[in-house]
Amino acid sequence: MALSLDNINLLSLLLLFLILPSTSQTYARPRSVVLPIIKDSKTLQYLAQLNQRTPLVPLKLTVDLGGQFLWVDCAGYVSSTYAPSHCNSFQCTLANSNNCIKECTYSSPMPGCYNNTCGLLPDNTVIGGVGSTGQLGQDVLSIPSAYTGLVYSVPKFLFICAKGYLLDSLASGVTGMAGLGRTNISLPSQFSAYFRFDRKFAVCLSPSTVSNGAIVFGNGVPGGIDTSKSLLYTPLLINPVSTATSYFGNESSSDYFIGVQSVKVNGKLIRFDSKLLSIDNQDFGGTKISTVYPYMVMATSIYNAVLEAFANEMPHIPRVKAVPPFGLCYNSSSINNTSHAGPDVPHIDLVFQRKSVYWRIYGANSMVKVSNDVMCLGIVNIGSKPRTSIVLGGHFIEDILLQFDIPHARLGFSNSLLLQNKSCSDINAKSMS
Repeated sequence: MALSLDNINLLSLLLLFLILPSTSQTYARPRSVVLPIIKDSKTLQYLAQLNQRTPLVPLKLTVDLGGQFLWVDCAGYVSSTYAPSHCNSFQCTLANSNNCIKECTYSSPMPGCYNNTCGLLPDNTVIGGVGSTGQLGQDVLSIPSAYTGLVYSVPKFLFICAKGYLLDSLASGVTGMAGLGRTNISLPSQFSAYFRFDRKFAVCLSPSTVSNGAIVFGNGVPGGIDTSKSLLYTPLLINPVSTATSYFGNESSSDYFIGVQSVKVNGKLIRFDSKLLSIDNQDFGGTKISTVYPYMVMATSIYNAVLEAFANEMPHIPRVKAVPPFGLCYNSSSINNTSHAGPDVPHIDLVFQRKSVYWRIYGANSMVKVSNDVMCLGIVNIGSKPRTSIVLGGHFIEDILLQFDIPHARLGFSNSLLLQNKSCSDINAKSMS
């Protein structure tokens, strides 16, 4: 069974394990650390840059909100501070790894190739690909905080060595994936343990491919955004069975699920089988948030109902031939723009357990410009019986502040920051190099 993030003893041990002196320059413990995020123009993936190893090497990583851990391609890996995690060690227990790799097939030890080490299966969640078992190891990881301009280092950050073929379909120059999911060795968990701030983090994605968004680990959100006034809250739910492609055994999902109860278009309730919105006894269904899906995806019956309702609310706007992967497209010259919220189209509400709490999606997030003349509703049909019924992908969460409060199992979310004349690029002022 997966180890609980609320297990104080484990996290205390992790802190002791990580807090050994670092060879890098140290600073006063931060209240939060801000990691710049940039959108890749070709793949629409969200990228972060961290530094790892001794001497430090820059890593460009695809951000995976529900990812289980940090994994990197270890080809050509050179570091004087790398150390493998041996079978039955505390590190392996923390990582929930019972897989002991007894013998390495290479002629000499190298990162990702040591005898008697524990292994985990890394995922490329962009394509649903699974690599061969990768070895758990530890090394220096540094994070350049955009807000302070300082560089903070974790001396023994746990990660997985993966094989290069797992980089297929990731953005150019990417060497791995940064997992932010609900596990003991994800980035938020390890950063919170080492820097001793609350186990919470905020995500604010910019739609721009030249202006950064940010992930804020810890407390507070720089950039003049007052979370006490801006955020609504809904519970974070746990899917008891892993949704990872590499799943095997008894472990819960590392993805972030929310309890959507109904969907409205222009305030009108949409009719479909509402059981799809709950996680059933086979652990199918529900709604999750993802950074590796570029758009929103829906099970076929929900998709059809939403598209029909959306089209019915725009009877006088000329439709054009659908542009895959989208099913509902319009002549963009016939759609006006609002002053702040993007295209003037019907809003979509995701209504939560408390019916007074809902996530309102305006045109800036729902509509996708596919050419100079064509604009489409950015929802994709994922099939009649998908693992998850609704996935809120990147486009639908851009310029929206999301705060994942793990100890209190809740998601804080804002309306579109555009309504406040703000954007996610306001959160930090330093670009990735």
